Amino acid sequence: MNIYVESNFVLELALLQEQHASCEDILRLCEAGNARLVIPAYSLIEPYETLVRRHKQRQRMKDELDKELGQLARTVTYAQRLSEFQNLTDLLIDSAYEETKRLEATRARLLQMAQIISLDVAVLGAGARYQVDHDLSPQDALVYASVLSHLQQSSELESCFLNKNSKDFDDPALVEGLYTYNCRLISRFDAGYQFLRSRIS
Repeated sequence: MNIYVESNFVLELALLQEQHASCEDILRLCEAGNARLVIPAYSLIEPYETLVRRHKQRQRMKDELDKELGQLARTVTYAQRLSEFQNLTDLLIDSAYEETKRLEATRARLLQMAQIISLDVAVLGAGARYQVDHDLSPQDALVYASVLSHLQQSSELESCFLNKNSKDFDDPALVEGLYTYNCRLISRFDAGYQFLRSRIS
């Protein structure tokens, strides 16, 4: 069985978000040979764009906080109370460094055990069509085109495409396109894990 995942799966693992335990369980099952994890190449790049945006936002927030705290520190009655906020502003920067390290470790792990779908001319062309025909974002269009391209070349009897946000691919035509190749769209990673467990038990 092929388990297709996208950028949110990578971020869920790297940022230890609410469904990361299910993502980790899926990885373990795939590493044990119970299924094959398949990832569009773009989905290993996009998480870095997300982190860069988030880190720039945190840096701006830290700069603003430092500026305001500096103003408050000039008032004697506030000076002692402000020391506890220094840890908060430091956390904004430290968290960015830690998240980047976890993302790099996650990517290295995925590169070792997952099959990567190349971003080739055919996928780029199909992505452009899906973007126009189904009003997808450029990112989602590339991911969908990658998954469908792989499905068309796969001999797997059954597959699933795990996606965190149900609104990303909720167009019935897109769901039907996957189903044509016996691939089910599942919009929660914990539900994806349960589906995988039901198929291998």
